[in-house]
Amino acid sequence: MTNMTLALPEDLRKIMRKHDNVKWASVARDAMWAYARKLEMLDKVLSRSELTEDDVERIGKAVKRGIAKKHGL
Repeated sequence: MTNMTLALPEDLRKIMRKHDNVKWASVARDAMWAYARKLEMLDKVLSRSELTEDDVERIGKAVKRGIAKKHGL
């Protein structure tokens, strides 16, 4: 297994110190696995997509325009 070093904000580190009974390495590993599984699912879906980057850009702009219009922006 590979080791990893993380930089943590001090406020997070203070909370973690208060709960030293928690296996923080396990929490981090579980969170990374969950995120990795989502990425794998996204890769699988995108591998079958016929949309081009231009299509995605056009759809994104249309969605943003619709949201702006709905909210009077």
